[in-house]
Order: sequence, then structure tokens, then C-alpha cells
Amino acid sequence: MAEAALKPPPVPPPPSDREDEVVERRTLRDYYIILRERVWIALPLALLVAVGYGYWKLREEPRYASFATFQFEKPDNIVQGGRVYDPTVQSEYDINTYIQILGSAKLSANVQESFSQEELAVLRRAALRRAQPNTPPAAIGVPLGNYWAEPVRNSFLIRINVHHDDPEAAALVANHIAQAFEAHIADTLSGKNDIAIKYLREQADRLKKETEVADKKMQDYMKQYQLLALDANKDVVTDRLKRITGNLTDALLALRAVENQVRQIEEFVAQKKSLFDISFISANGAVAALRTQLNTLKLEQEVLADKYLERHPEMIKSTAKIATTQDQLDKAIEQAIAELRTRHSEAQQSVRTFETEKTKAEEESLRLGDLSVEYSSLKREAEAARNNYMQVLDRLNQTRTTTNFDKIPIRKLDAAVPTPNPVSPNRNAITRTSIGLGVLIFIGVAVGLSFIDDRIKSAWDVESFIGANLLGIIPDLAAMKDEEKYTLLLDNAQAPGVEAFLSVYSSIKIHSKLDFPKSILVTSTIPGEGKTLISCNVAGSFARHGKKTLVIDCDLRRPMLHRHFKQQNTSGLITWFEGGASLEGDLANHPSLGIIKVGENLSLLCSGGRSKSPTELLESPVFGQLLERLKREYDLVIVDSPPLGAVTDSLLIAERIDEVVYVCRFNRAYRKHIRLYMRALRNGKNEILGVVLNGLSPRRIEYYSNYRYYRSYKKYYGAQT
Repeated sequence: MAEAALKPPPVPPPPSDREDEVVERRTLRDYYIILRERVWIALPLALLVAVGYGYWKLREEPRYASFATFQFEKPDNIVQGGRVYDPTVQSEYDINTYIQILGSAKLSANVQESFSQEELAVLRRAALRRAQPNTPPAAIGVPLGNYWAEPVRNSFLIRINVHHDDPEAAALVANHIAQAFEAHIADTLSGKNDIAIKYLREQADRLKKETEVADKKMQDYMKQYQLLALDANKDVVTDRLKRITGNLTDALLALRAVENQVRQIEEFVAQKKSLFDISFISANGAVAALRTQLNTLKLEQEVLADKYLERHPEMIKSTAKIATTQDQLDKAIEQAIAELRTRHSEAQQSVRTFETEKTKAEEESLRLGDLSVEYSSLKREAEAARNNYMQVLDRLNQTRTTTNFDKIPIRKLDAAVPTPNPVSPNRNAITRTSIGLGVLIFIGVAVGLSFIDDRIKSAWDVESFIGANLLGIIPDLAAMKDEEKYTLLLDNAQAPGVEAFLSVYSSIKIHSKLDFPKSILVTSTIPGEGKTLISCNVAGSFARHGKKTLVIDCDLRRPMLHRHFKQQNTSGLITWFEGGASLEGDLANHPSLGIIKVGENLSLLCSGGRSKSPTELLESPVFGQLLERLKREYDLVIVDSPPLGAVTDSLLIAERIDEVVYVCRFNRAYRKHIRLYMRALRNGKNEILGVVLNGLSPRRIEYYSNYRYYRSYKKYYGAQT
């Protein structure tokens, strides 16, 4: 006790200061690790969004572009009445004025009136493909698409651009706008129209009204009897009748098949046969899975029956599982039969529906035959009126052109022509956007998950976030046998992980501020993080380097050290405490303690049994006195304790220990929990040497830590050892 009093107490940094130092600063390599770890989560989602966006954009209706170009010229000056008259373009203001005229509503109205019926059919072609069935063309109007005019820089040129759903329609609209623009220029420069033009315009207006009246009659007739075009309607009805007949045949066949299955089930039920012989029942997903599960449970019960009696808890649990699974299987069979009956009802309803539709289609075919006579008469009247109107309109256009030909200071440079390739959707732009969107989703999801996933993963988590020293990284030793991996250092084995434990040994010596003798507590957050493995091999490392070491199993609720060293747990802490807790004599040979020498310079103090409430022993002053006495006998006492997240035993033990080594398993415990327990240990004035990161595969060690510079050191150190 006197020697312990002479040792300088550990001086841990204040908890508040350590908390202030914990600042999340990540390097590019840390973000690379984040992306690489979550690539199979973020990549499919990024691909789904990128491909979905690209597919959605590429499904847009294609748009085709066409353009016509005008050139304004400067003809010779014309002398009229003793003064110079120049009607040509003088500046950019004139060109901008013409651009506004090209976008005016008046010019648009003139363009719409200039199309023939054949040209209107071309304009409406794309819209009719997208329209509802039986939609009359007149209801669509005159789709001109999108058009605009723009000046060509540093020139007297104007370009008329048109985007339309149809390539021929785009060129047609561009050329008609050019014609209407030329007509507007001619009307503006002519001053007034002559008698012929006035007469032709009046006639054109009259014939246009007659054409509209004839078209209105035909459209009203088609609307009254819901006709798109008589011949087309007949073809539609005939095709519909064929389709309905085929669907009716398929529905009848499906009904027969379902009726046979229903009849088979009823026969099996009446004859009390096994329904599993029916393919429909046995192939049902839920039935097959539950049947397999039931057979598995029965086999497991047979195995348990060889080991236990009928009323053993395991046998009772197995019987309950079999009963539950059998009940679920019966319900699944009932559900499958109910689904079959539902299908039977649906098949009957489908047959009735198709029979009704067939009757209606036959009646519609007879009705269209009766309407064909009157429809043909109305169609001839409309076509005659339209032809008269187009002839007068053509004559009017010719007269205008002839009258103003010498006065128009404009020349069409390039006529619009159809282009085979659409300008939208733009595949290159969509591809670039999809790739950019995919990259953003990929990075966003991966980085976002890194903030959500709070489990310990890397050296950065230990040193920067938790604020503790990284003592070493232990590779995953799951492939090794238990009897080998707990005595790697004790047996001087040449196996994976030996160099890692030697590095931990070196780090403990470097970060420790106390001289020997001393005690070290090894603990973790939750069970299964490998604290016992670390305790055994760290103790073996010190023993291998000549330090007389004692490892104590203080996990009194679930002791494991005696198994790993192949010893009996008949004596130890519990037996010593229950036997009076004597501290007299040589403790190394004390019969109640039963300290066992398991190797050169290494001894083991077992738990001496199990205890459901070990706090009485751990809180007893005599337990602290025992640890102090053992430090007189040994250079180093290593205490293997329970996890902090499971019970509070480790905090009670830590009060009597000099230094603490904290074990964290990769991707197991949460950083916030580790920080919480580390804060509790620091508040207890314990010197925390650092954290040992356990359970990383060699591949993860390469990219999950900043530990690669240790490789050459490990090889050198291992060779020297």
C-alpha cells in the first residue's frame, strides 16, 4: 500500500478539454473510404435515378427544327417627284422592327389561313397520333409549333426558326411564315391595293366562309354520330370486333382452366386426399416455404428428442414452433384456395364483359353502314367549297406578288427543308445531365450514410472523433482456432496478427506514463468485441519481453479466460472472497486464489465460478487491497472486465486500476456510446492509454486506416523479436 501511495497519480486531461478537441476534419482519403465502403448501396441508387431520368427525358416527344433565311438588299435609289425615295433597310432598328412583325399575332393569323387541306393534314399528323381515339382534326386546330426570328450577327440577314413535332411540318411552317412576311412587306410598300386584289380578297373571304360552313356541317355530323372518318371508323370497329372475339376465346379458355382446378380441389377435399398432390397448392410460394420450414422443425425435434426428454424446455419450444408453423401452413392453403376462387369469379366476369362488348361492336358495325350515304354527300360538298377557296386564294397570292415584285427590298436566301434528326430530346445533353445527376446522387448518398452510420470503423473515428490514441489495429482472426489465437504471443507463433499485438505492446509502453509495477484494465462497449483476445495476447506480449505478468478474469458473470488457457475454474476471486478474503502469506501460492502459471512469466487468476451480483466483491475495499498486493508480486496486472455497455462492473473495477485499454470491434459499437463511456472513465480519474481497433480484414486495414506506414515497421519489429 505504501508503494502505491508513492506512485504519481495519473493526470488525464480534463474531460471538457478533450471534448473541445474532438473536431470532425476529414481528408480526401477519408471521403474516398466512405465512397468505397458504401459503393454497393449508393451506386445502384445513383444508377436508378440517372437511368430513370434519362429514360424519362428520352421519352419526350421528338422536336424537329427547320429554318428559312431572308436577306435585305440595297437596290438603286428611286427618284419620285423630285426627291430620293429609298425603301430598303437602313439600320439595325429596321431589322428589329421586322423581327417584331414576324412574331406578331396578325402575321400568325395570316399564316394559319394560308395552309391548304393537305398541308393542314401534315401539321396535324403528329398531334393526331397523340390524341384520343375519334378526335376530329378540327378540334386540334392549326399547330404551328414554336417559331421565332433572330438576326444574324454583323449582317442584313434574318433567320426564321421553327420547332415542330413533325420534320415536314417544321419546314412547311417556316416557308409559310416567309411567304406571309413577304406579303406583309409587299402590302406595306404598295401603299394601297388595286381593284383586282380587293375583289379577289372579298371573294376569298366569301368562299372561306362557305368552306367553313360546309366543314362545320360535316364536323357536326361526325360529332353527332361520333365519327372520326367513316372508313376509318369501320376499320376500327372491325379490328375491335376481331380483338374482342380473340379476348373472349382466351377468357373462356382461362375460365375452363380455373374451373378444372377448383373441381380438382373439391374432389380432393371430398375424398380426403392430400392437397399437396395438387400442383397449384404445392407450387404456391407461401405453402412451399412453410411446408419446408415445418419439415425442418420436425427434423430438429427428432434431433432434440435424442438429447432431451419430452418436457424439456427445448422440446416444448420445438413443439410450439411446429404447431405454430402447421397452423400457418393450414392458413396458407386456405388462402391459396381463396385466391383460386377469386380468380374463378374474375374469369367468369371477364367472359361476361367480353360477350357484352362483342354485342355492342356488332351493333356499331351495322350502324356505320347506314350512316355512310349521308356522310359521303356532306364530304363532297365540303371538298368542292374548299377547292374553290384555294383557287381564289392562290390567284390572290399571285396577283400580290406580281403587283409588288419590283418594290420588295427583300430576298429569300434559303428555303426551309425537313431535317431527319430531331433537335430534342438532345441525347448528348441528357447523357451529360444523367451522368452528373448520378454522380451527385452517388456522392450524396454515400456521404449522407456516413453521417447516419455512427459505428466505429477507422483510425479517424478513434483519433479525431472519439479523441483517444489508436494503440493498434488487430486483423480479423476468425479463421484461426480458439485454442491458437488466444496464446499467439505465449506460444511464439508465426501467424497473422502477431506483429499487430507486438505493435499494441509498443504503443502501450509509449503512451504509458507509469512505471512498473502497475495494473491495466481491458474493457469494451458491448460483448463480442474481442477484449478477452486482446487481454490474453497483450499479457503474452509483456510476458514475452520479460515482465512478470498476471492476467485476472474479472468478468464474474461470464468468465472465459480459464477455457482459453485450458484450465479449471474451481478457484479464484469468488472462492477467495467467500473463503474470508485473506491477504496473508504468499498470494501467488494462496490456495483460495489458485493462481495458475500458464507460461513463462505469465500467470492466470480465474474468476472461481460465476456470480449474478458481483458488485459486493468489486465494491469491497478488500478487492482494491488484493490488487495492490498482487502488484507487489507481479510487474504487470492485466484485468479482463465485462463490457461497459452491458453492466457497470467495469466502472467499479476501473476505480482501482492504474490504466485502461479500450477495445473496439470494427463496425460494431457506436461512436457516441464509446465517447460516453470514455468520458465516464476519464471522470473516474483513469489514465486511458488508448483504443485497440479489432476485427479488420487485411483489405480493410489497407484502406480503412491511416496505418499503412506501420507495415515496414511491423516486419522489422517482428524480425527483431
